[in-house]
Amino acid sequence: MPTPEESVVEALKSLGVPWEAIAIDPVFADTVAFCEKYGYPAERSCNTIIVASKKEPKQFVACVVLAHTRLDVNKRVTKLMGVSKASFASAEEMMTLTGMQVGGVTPFSLPPGVPLYIDDRIPGLDWIILGGGGRSLKIKTSPAVFEKLGAEVVAGLAL
Repeated sequence: MPTPEESVVEALKSLGVPWEAIAIDPVFADTVAFCEKYGYPAERSCNTIIVASKKEPKQFVACVVLAHTRLDVNKRVTKLMGVSKASFASAEEMMTLTGMQVGGVTPFSLPPGVPLYIDDRIPGLDWIILGGGGRSLKIKTSPAVFEKLGAEVVAGLAL
């Protein structure tokens, strides 16, 4: 069975977009630590956040926002999901759904049927950093990758 990082690399190869793998020390996987250690700006680093509905049957969505912004779960995401309440998925829910660890979650190997939303500030950038599936890999690529992934660009997804 491939590791989450291997699944991400395979997914990237199949998308046909330029990308660069950045091997990192897992201790520095969290965005702030990664940016400080490796010299990447937070304004180019993206966090992929899995959000879960509060009520059964559980619904999940993936949201990508820039690291210096905050995902608007209470207003924007609940409206997109069509639910009254939602919150960040627990580490356990996220691992069960995606097979990925906190600090490595990425849009590149999400399970089929999980909607992918990106903040409208992301497409205007020339490059971004995303998680690589696990805590030892980051991916540098163009935001054009989101078109290939079928992501929906959402104005005001982040505050």
